[in-house]
Amino acid sequence: MYRLGFNYLSNEAGADLEAEQGGRRHAISVVALDDEVAVVIQCASADEHGRRPRLEGAIEELAQIRSGFARAVRDQFPAPGKRQTVLAVFSFDLVVQDSEKAAAAGKAVQLVEDHDISYYESLVNHVGTAARYQFLADMLSGRPVPGLAVRIPAVKTRMGGTTCYTFSTSPAYFLKISYVSHRSKGQASDVNTYQRMLSKSRLNGIRDYISKDGIFPTNIVLNLDNQRLRFERIRQEAGEDVDPENGLLGWLDLRPTYKSAWIIDGQHRLYAYSGHSKAKNSRVSVLAFEGLPPSKQAELFIDINAKQKSVRQSLLQELYAELHWDAADPAVRVRAIISKVIQVLDADRQSAFYQRIQAADATKDPIRCITLATIYGALEKTDFFIAKKRRSQVVEFGPLWAGDNESTLKRTMHALRFWFNAIRDKAREWWDRGAGEGGGLAMNDSVASCISVLQSVFRHLDPEGHRLLHLSNDDLVKEVAPFAQALGEYLGTFSDEDRKRYRELRGIQGQTTRTKRAQQALHAKFPPFNPPGLQEFLQQEKAQTNAKAKAVIDRIETTLQSIIIEELRGEYTANDTDWWTLGVPLKIRKKATERQEEDNHRRGGKERYLDLVDYRDIVQHNWSVFEPLLAYGRQGSKDKRTDWMAFVNEKRRVVAHASSGMMLSIEDLEQLQGYEQWLNQHISGLQPSRGDHADDG
Repeated sequence: MYRLGFNYLSNEAGADLEAEQGGRRHAISVVALDDEVAVVIQCASADEHGRRPRLEGAIEELAQIRSGFARAVRDQFPAPGKRQTVLAVFSFDLVVQDSEKAAAAGKAVQLVEDHDISYYESLVNHVGTAARYQFLADMLSGRPVPGLAVRIPAVKTRMGGTTCYTFSTSPAYFLKISYVSHRSKGQASDVNTYQRMLSKSRLNGIRDYISKDGIFPTNIVLNLDNQRLRFERIRQEAGEDVDPENGLLGWLDLRPTYKSAWIIDGQHRLYAYSGHSKAKNSRVSVLAFEGLPPSKQAELFIDINAKQKSVRQSLLQELYAELHWDAADPAVRVRAIISKVIQVLDADRQSAFYQRIQAADATKDPIRCITLATIYGALEKTDFFIAKKRRSQVVEFGPLWAGDNESTLKRTMHALRFWFNAIRDKAREWWDRGAGEGGGLAMNDSVASCISVLQSVFRHLDPEGHRLLHLSNDDLVKEVAPFAQALGEYLGTFSDEDRKRYRELRGIQGQTTRTKRAQQALHAKFPPFNPPGLQEFLQQEKAQTNAKAKAVIDRIETTLQSIIIEELRGEYTANDTDWWTLGVPLKIRKKATERQEEDNHRRGGKERYLDLVDYRDIVQHNWSVFEPLLAYGRQGSKDKRTDWMAFVNEKRRVVAHASSGMMLSIEDLEQLQGYEQWLNQHISGLQPSRGDHADDG
């Protein structure tokens, strides 16, 4: 409240309101006052034991003290006009229940959650005290505020079939009544998702321009609430036959509230005046539309910005909810529902996706690393909503369709939240890492694959798509619950090495592989679950496994031979043969020499007659030389840290004898590939200078 610029604030101890009758004192967490508004806030949070306060009590008490609080403020802190009173409960680390939201709405008490507070803190960092009007717009939506009425000369005309007005006014005035619906804002608003967050660097640049008496030749584009304005035409020079399309002169009376002028374009120009000494005396040119619906505002925003800078596909996907919510074509409305679902999942504290979905202009970090575009694309490609279409007509709806937009939104939220919460709960530590070190589950490719698995579960449960469609939301979840639990358990058993290989599966092919392997795990637990293409995929992958493994093993063997011989030659330098006699154990030397003498073709030096299995013994025989280079892991005995070589040799025996009919598993191949990648990276980044064999830890 201090950073928002309120004139009076209670101290850290809060405030007490003494009742007029009975002498009862009501403890108040925070009181904030200015000349127009009086704010009383009660704070609520969970304690360390996980118990939570019931907000209904705080809501009821605030409602009871409304009139007494207003009188006390009026008597003790006189103001030029009547103040509006705001009653609010600020909560932290609480999941606010629907019953509490309903109770607050019924008592005209505002509920402000921690993600809302984070939004206001972010906004005040960008625009300073002007953020107060955004805050008050949410707290006093639609309520008149004395002192905001103004009468200004304007030209009335029509543009694109809509009435609009052109005029100029001071930035200080419009900073009070304008409202920007930022897409990063947690709390819902009338226009939810179309405006970009303010760029602080851009604001600073414009402020410098204003300080140097810079002018703006283009209009700030607004939408005015048509219930808050009145136009009084004055006598025109050309008489009474003036064509209204060419413009009418007159007086525009604004009787606004906070949140009555929506900024469609020009937010940076306006908010650059926030806190600037020229805000009151400067003038900005305004083009104000009258009563545009939210979808038209969003569409106009795109039209304006597309001319200046290309609007990304990911942004258009976010805007779909606002542009096409009421579209006649069900397929178009489905895309609007998908857009809204994703944004609500990100704002839902009970969702595994809470604050993890990256909007088009949001900064990516290890936690917020799942793009809206990825989930949008994965859901759009499914038959969750529309199972069959013939031309432009829907023949059959999918299992998540519920008849209307709001019901379908709620059903989809219910199903996706349950599915992904089950996955997260079985592998929470992995999920929580996001894209950070050791992560990979709560990332784009993984999420897309899990959605594909859900689609295959729906098809298995109801091949015709009729029965699931008619189940209640709770019954639908019960149907998929065993599969959700099984998928979570499968992912939850992954070792660190499994997780690493899982993360390395990238792109469409990687998503397909993840999906099929997850389906394989579900098939093992529920044999009737056998999605189309699963068996063919597994057979094809298994047939290729040995060939791929042989190529990997050959490369590993070649690398080992090169690095081992090179290091031995560098270590034993007294004469040309010491590396062989001192560095290679006797039994290996004897075996290699015999093989060389029996070979009529004489392929080269003695090192050509070493086997893959021999390299492990050589490494252990020269442990001080090879530990930094070829020891796998950070601790353990020689045997433990060279077990990987034994594994490679064991798999070499399998792939070297095709007639045996034995096949390596997919997991074996992945482990071999992991060893090869580690070996190459380790050697290239860690190979020491001669005689400088530092520990790799």
